[in-house]
Amino acid sequence: MAQFTVNAQRFDPYKNFKFRVKWDGKYVAGISKVGTLKRTTEVVKHRDGGDPSSSRKSPGRTEYDAITLERGVTHDLEFEKWANKVWSVGAGLGSEVSLKDFRKDLTIEIYNEAGQLAIAYKIYRCWVSEFQAMPDLDSNANAIAIQHIKLENEGWERDQAVTEPTEPSFTIPAGA
Repeated sequence: MAQFTVNAQRFDPYKNFKFRVKWDGKYVAGISKVGTLKRTTEVVKHRDGGDPSSSRKSPGRTEYDAITLERGVTHDLEFEKWANKVWSVGAGLGSEVSLKDFRKDLTIEIYNEAGQLAIAYKIYRCWVSEFQAMPDLDSNANAIAIQHIKLENEGWERDQAVTEPTEPSFTIPAGA
């Protein structure tokens, strides 16, 4: 098991704007937003026959919320290729779904301000349940065209092998 060290110099929490997403062993280009990692465990209420006025609570089934990835529309086809494994129009009867490899594991990495890997999460058995290839187009808008995928998953965990980095100390040159 990895040993965690505490950086006594770090007081500030990590920012949410330095991150990367990896699947199939490579980083996915241009991801600008990642939805929350959230799990919910149902509460099972029960009571004993001799306990007339109070109930007890136990954990039940755990559900993992879908994760949304967003990025600007480019010529990179990774979102579309993965979405097409779940359903591909015109692929032929019986070939619309790729049951062999439509699921992927992915990693979300969070970096500190110095660009050092600080935290990583592994997300398991993901598949694309929603794909938005193009947003609403508006000739009066001044915005980036964003596409997104919604990933169903069967759980996630923090990567314990990623430990807190030793942050660099930058010195100011004399006379500056």
